[in-house]
Amino acid sequence: CFALYNAVWLIFFMLGLGTLLPWNFFMTATAYFTSRLADNSTVVGDAEGDNRSVLQAKFNNVMTLCAMIPLLVFTCLNSILHQRIPQKLRIMGSLSAILLVFLVTAILVKLSMEPLPFFVITMAKIVIINAFGAVLQGSLFGMAGTLPASYTTPIMSGQGLAGTFAAFSMICAIASGSAITDSAFGYFITACAVIGLAILSYIALPKLEFFQYYQEKSHSSPEQDEENKMDLCFEPALEENKQGASTSEDVQKSPSIVDIFKKIWVMAFSVCFCFTVTIGTFPAVTADVKSTIANGGAWGDYFIPVSCFLLFNVCDWAGRSLTAVCMWPGKDSKLLPMLLLARLVFVPLFMLCNVQPRYSIPIFFEHDAWYIIFMIFFAFSNGYLASLCMCFGPK
Repeated sequence: CFALYNAVWLIFFMLGLGTLLPWNFFMTATAYFTSRLADNSTVVGDAEGDNRSVLQAKFNNVMTLCAMIPLLVFTCLNSILHQRIPQKLRIMGSLSAILLVFLVTAILVKLSMEPLPFFVITMAKIVIINAFGAVLQGSLFGMAGTLPASYTTPIMSGQGLAGTFAAFSMICAIASGSAITDSAFGYFITACAVIGLAILSYIALPKLEFFQYYQEKSHSSPEQDEENKMDLCFEPALEENKQGASTSEDVQKSPSIVDIFKKIWVMAFSVCFCFTVTIGTFPAVTADVKSTIANGGAWGDYFIPVSCFLLFNVCDWAGRSLTAVCMWPGKDSKLLPMLLLARLVFVPLFMLCNVQPRYSIPIFFEHDAWYIIFMIFFAFSNGYLASLCMCFGPK
């Protein structure tokens, strides 16, 4: 039984890894994408040394927009899709679609293309990846919600490791001196391999008795949703039934989305707000910070890969993993949403670091140490608080 418990845990960890590793490799390869967008047009601005093309200058912001809009839309649509599309089709279909996109991305590395068509195709791929990624994540957390609460943690931990692995790969590519196209090709092929392993893991999952037990338990009532046993919504009816005041029809009546949202709105808003602050800042702002102590040395090449991507993902992973042993504050505590609101302070803190190019805002936190300290707290709070909400919400 213990072996089966660990096997299911590892499969959920692998599925979490497969959910975000592809997107993290996509972000890690930003230098590759921007290098292919160079042309003869340059940005007309007031910042010195800003000789990027228009497409290069707009890439990070447009990428963030193309990622967040489909992620938000399809996350909201999950409550409708899960009632009409079987769980297996949603998960397998999403993984297969993401795999296909990365195969195409790997092929395009070897093909020459004009900057504008390449920019449009890249943004279309970002939309597809995040649309299917939203469906995949919603389905996985819904599936984990039928198991004990601890099974949300491996998904969150796997997602945290995905970013760490991608950042470490970026640093190794820089250290090896590999050509930027060779590094990008390696990223995308590795992402394809991980998605393939995630598909195999999901195929093996239904064959494990531990998982079968909880799936059968969650399907014991045909009137209930296949993913979420919203027993909380039935508590008033069950109480009345004990007093002889309600009928079996009242107890079996499926809860509406509005009823469910009334129960989970605090956690739902908390998760949304947490990732809004994080994704609105990382990497669109944080990746443009320049080292002030490198002075042309090697640290200048490693500053963003180490201090931004690797440090963020290690601390984020640590925060996500901590919920396996500590779940404070509790789900009913007012401190939890207050801590999430407090994370807004990181937006001005990062903007006041040495973000380049800049036009009017002064630099207040110039030394690299300030940026590193902010990143540690920013990443750890994201991982821990988001994982905490994701553990409490489905239950």
